[in-house]
Amino acid sequence: MATRLLKLSSALRSYTNKTSLVKTPKQWQSTATSLKELLINQPATRVTTLDSGMRVASEDSGAATATVGLWIDSGSRYETDENNGVAHFLEHMAFKGTAKRSQTDLELEIENMGAHLNAYTSREQTVFYAKCLAQDVPKAVEILSDIIQNSKLGESEIERERGVILREMQEVETNLQEVVFDHLHAAAYQGTSLGRTILGPTKNIKSISRDDLVRYVKNHYGPPRFVLAGAGGVDHNQLIELADKHFGRMKGPEYDDIPDYVQACRYTGSEIRVRDDTIPLAHIAIAVEGAGWPEADNIPLMVANTLIGAWDRSQGGGVNNASALAKACAEEGLCHSYQSFNTCYKDTGLWGVYFVCDPMQCEDMTAEIQKEWMKLCTSVTEKDVARAKNILKTNIFLQLDGTTAICEDIGRQMLCYNRRIPLHELEARIDSITAETIQNVGMKYIYDQCPVIAAVGPVENLSDYNNIRSAMYWLRV
Repeated sequence: MATRLLKLSSALRSYTNKTSLVKTPKQWQSTATSLKELLINQPATRVTTLDSGMRVASEDSGAATATVGLWIDSGSRYETDENNGVAHFLEHMAFKGTAKRSQTDLELEIENMGAHLNAYTSREQTVFYAKCLAQDVPKAVEILSDIIQNSKLGESEIERERGVILREMQEVETNLQEVVFDHLHAAAYQGTSLGRTILGPTKNIKSISRDDLVRYVKNHYGPPRFVLAGAGGVDHNQLIELADKHFGRMKGPEYDDIPDYVQACRYTGSEIRVRDDTIPLAHIAIAVEGAGWPEADNIPLMVANTLIGAWDRSQGGGVNNASALAKACAEEGLCHSYQSFNTCYKDTGLWGVYFVCDPMQCEDMTAEIQKEWMKLCTSVTEKDVARAKNILKTNIFLQLDGTTAICEDIGRQMLCYNRRIPLHELEARIDSITAETIQNVGMKYIYDQCPVIAAVGPVENLSDYNNIRSAMYWLRV
C-alpha cells in the first residue's frame, strides 16, 4: 500500500507539473510513472452476486491488514414519522450481545484479535465493518453475521442505550454545523423522509420498543440489500464462501405491504432561520438542488464545488488563494470560514456553501457567494476549470489511503451505482469536463433556481429570502 501511494504521489506531481511554473528536474521526471498507467494498474474490484441476491465486492492489494464490512441499503430515509431514529438505535444495539456472545465476550474477542469493530448510520445506508489482520478475515465476517442476525436486543440494554442516544443528541445540538445541515434538509425536503434527522426526535427515542427494532430488521435487512465489501489482504473467493456460509440461510426483507422505498423526495426552495443573539457567530448554509449519485451531472457539479473551494482564516494562503471566493473572504474579512459541499442521494442532492461569519457580515457573504455562482453559470474560464480538476483528482486519490477508505468506497459505490467505478474511468470523466460543461450545469442547477437556506445564530443581517432569490440570476445588457 505504501509503495502504491508513493507511486501515485509521484505521478500526481508529474501530472501537475505539466502546467506548473516550477519545473521538476529531468532525472525525477523520467522515473515517474504516468498517472494514466498507474490508475489502470490498480488492483481490480471483483464483484459477485450470490443466489440470495447478496453482492460480494473486494479489492485484493495483498496487504497484511484488511477491512471487511456489511453495507446495508437502509437508513433513516426508509423510516416513518412514527419510527424515525430506529435505524440509528439499531446500530447502537448491534454491539450489546448476541445469542452466542455476551457484550463482554464480543469485546474481548475483538480485543484479542487486535481488531476494530465500528458502525455508522446515514440517511440511505447502515454500515458495520471490522479492521483486522488479513488472517482474521473469516472470524471478522462471522462476528459481523452474528451481530446482524442474532442480536439479543435485551430490554435492559435497550433502556441503557436510550439514555446514551439522548446524551448523544444533546451533544449534536451543541455542534452548530450539524444543526444547520439538519435544518437545511428539513427545509429542502419538507414532508418527505429525507427531511427527517438521522437520530430522530426525542419523543421517538423515548418510546422506541424492542418490537420496533425487530420489525425494522425484518422489513429492511436481508441479502438482496447487503453488500459484503473487503479491501486489503482479502481473497475474493474466500469472501464468497464466507458470505454463503454465514448469510446464505438468511431470508430477504419481509413486508406486510410492498413499500415504495425510493419515494421521490420533493425539493422545495425555502428557508429556516433560528435567531439566537446569544451565539457569537452566525452559522448559515445556502444550497440548490443538486444531482443524485448515478446522474451524469454529478461529476461536473463536483468540479464546480471544487471551484468554489473552502477557506478558513486560521489557515495560510490569504489573498493568494486561487479561489475567487476565498480571496474575497481574505481581503474583505467576509467570514471566519466557509466550505462548499455536494451532498448526494440516490435521486437528488444538495449543492451549496456553509459559512460562519460575524453577525453583520451575513448579507455581504451571501451576496459574494451568489456572485461566484453566477460566474460559474456565465464566465468561468478554462484555466480555473483545469485547476479545479487537478485539485479534485488529487483529493479523490489521496482519500483512498488505507484499506478502510477503499473498502468504504467499494461498499458505497456498489449501493449507489451497482458497480465500482475504476479510477482510470473516473479520471477520464473528470478530464472530459470543460468550462462549457460547468456553465451548462450551472445554468441547469443554479441559474434562476430557488435556493434553500438554513441559518442559526445572530442572523438579523441576513437578507430577506426574496432578495436572495432575486440574486439567483443576472439581467445585464
